[in-house]
Amino acid sequence: MAFTLCLNTSTIMPQPILEKIRLTAEAGYAGVELWVNDVYAFIGRGGEVRDIEKALADHGLIVPCMIATRGWAEASEFEYPHQLEETKRRLEIAARLGSPYLVCSPPYEPFDLSVTATRYRELLELGRSIGCRPTYEYISFFRGCPRLDQAWQVVQDADDPDATLVMDAFHTWNSGGTLDDVRAVPAERIAHYHIDDAAAGIPAGEQLDPDRVMVGDGVIDLKAEIQVLRDIGYDRTISLELFNKQLWEQDPGDVLRLGMERLQALLAE
Repeated sequence: MAFTLCLNTSTIMPQPILEKIRLTAEAGYAGVELWVNDVYAFIGRGGEVRDIEKALADHGLIVPCMIATRGWAEASEFEYPHQLEETKRRLEIAARLGSPYLVCSPPYEPFDLSVTATRYRELLELGRSIGCRPTYEYISFFRGCPRLDQAWQVVQDADDPDATLVMDAFHTWNSGGTLDDVRAVPAERIAHYHIDDAAAGIPAGEQLDPDRVMVGDGVIDLKAEIQVLRDIGYDRTISLELFNKQLWEQDPGDVLRLGMERLQALLAE
């Protein structure tokens, strides 16, 4: 069962977007997970979306998912229409770049998951009209939905056939999730999978994005988690997603080549 190996560009965050695309392809990844804010920044400096489209086509990369839209769940009644407009713009950009999914982030503060589910269903209806599906994520250090089992409940409560989630090894581990939590999600409800490792010496529940480390350098039992994914029948896209500032200071080509080597070794076991 072969996975499609992709790169989330947070792994080489300081690089310009066209350079991220080039480096991703040269390191052998099949896809690149782009950030909408990087697209906005590129346009703000005089670039055009068609330049990004051309770079993707020239390098033969797919875009499995784009990140992200935030603030939609917890927005006030006054703010919510404006958040929908911004989400619409982000969905349109993702659709234009060929991405089937746009990540929808949870609230930072504690929030009613039933309201989140209702609004997520509304985003799904919006996405169908555009041709890009919103997919829900959990973030272990956000109090609005830190756990995989909570995200899965939101997906179920949305009561929509297109409702999915992005699964993330770091966030599952950091929020105290288990392999049974991974096993509980049907493969067809997993839009995409983020793979990352967690630093030794910092307990689960206390780690933040910069504490993610290269696959194989941390404490997560990634081999067991990958086996569960295979057991439930998930065999699609996986992105290496790191936010490690020490890696950002290294040669990005070297970082991506090491990441590819580690992923290939892990998935060959």
